[in-house]
Amino acid sequence: MSRSTPKTPAHRRSALRGKSPSRGRAVARAPLRSSRQSGSAQTASTFAALGDRTRLSLLSRLSRGGPWSISQLTHGSHLTRQAITKHLRVLEQARVVRCVRSGRRSLFELDLEPVHHLRDYLDQISAEWDQALARLRTFVED
Repeated sequence: MSRSTPKTPAHRRSALRGKSPSRGRAVARAPLRSSRQSGSAQTASTFAALGDRTRLSLLSRLSRGGPWSISQLTHGSHLTRQAITKHLRVLEQARVVRCVRSGRRSLFELDLEPVHHLRDYLDQISAEWDQALARLRTFVED
């Protein structure tokens, strides 16, 4: 009795059909990030996005005003359009940059609201440190 064996393993065949090999149902992918993050999660994601020299230089260019296309942002840079796009998507996920479609072009512009939120957050931490240092000074001087 000869059994014909498929050339592609079962787990690969089901993956090619978009189904889970174990259950036979379509695999749904979870979004990378929730569209609604808590305040501290949003602050952390904004800080993480700003923690890269390339993204900071992109923000510097975007802060000069107006929407910028990817080719405009790439001009004068040693990075490829794909690399610039990848960095812009990170900034977009952190909601520091907005993408506006104009026909076939994607235009990017700076959204200052998260930056203002970071400034307020840092002002709050600075005030707490000032109070703690004042209490320490009082303790040491007495």
